[in-house]
Amino acid sequence: MTTRLRPVPTRRPARTIGALAGVVLGLGLIGGAATGSWLTGDSRAEPTARTGYTEARTLWHSVPVDTLFPRTLKGDGAGPGAADRVWTRIAVAPDGGCAPALDPLLVKTLQSVGCVRVLRATYTDATATSVTTVGMIFTEADSDAMRALRSRFTSQGLDERPDLMPRTLPAKGTVAAGFGNGQRASWTVSVLTEEPVVVYAVSGFADGRTVTDPQPADEAKAEGATSAPAQAGLGHEATGIAERIERGLRKTVSTATEKPE
Repeated sequence: MTTRLRPVPTRRPARTIGALAGVVLGLGLIGGAATGSWLTGDSRAEPTARTGYTEARTLWHSVPVDTLFPRTLKGDGAGPGAADRVWTRIAVAPDGGCAPALDPLLVKTLQSVGCVRVLRATYTDATATSVTTVGMIFTEADSDAMRALRSRFTSQGLDERPDLMPRTLPAKGTVAAGFGNGQRASWTVSVLTEEPVVVYAVSGFADGRTVTDPQPADEAKAEGATSAPAQAGLGHEATGIAERIERGLRKTVSTATEKPE
């Protein structure tokens, strides 16, 4: 079988030139719009990829408190001698500024990353003999600044200086009612680099006793340590709670970055 070919009309130069002009004009408009949105920062033109940094910046006001600070934390093997621990949340502070929650020198130390917001909660152990305040400091820094801060904390031993200990969160009507700054016994500070957050925890005795020689958690956990915080396992309390809050934060951020746009 054969198919009858249709005659091909003669091309008209004027019409061709007009069509080409239209194409060029259209491309120009598209390019101009794209350039304009790029220069003005219009996010509608190019969606911003979710990262640990972009997601973490909104966590402090968009994630339920029970997600950030669970009512109960299980610490399998987290105590002295790999003993199991269970901690119960007894207080949560409203999100707030950095000055009320942190000592002035610590606030000054964090100036390079821009301290934006602090979230805090206080836990007690199953025997109600120890209390621990754990917090998350949200910054406005990028990954380079957070890595630089972490390097500084490590190289200069800033996480072991008593004058940089975070403050406690006492709670009236609970075993943490007398948990003030003078009751701080052991602490830990961790500068994260996957998110713009600093996680800390500070522990003490639930009976409100004053501690004159607080110890960093790593020292209080060291084998053979004989100080009161070490003997009471307060270094393990601070580290165990901080680690679990940090893991929860990482999980929350990871889940948020995996969600489709």
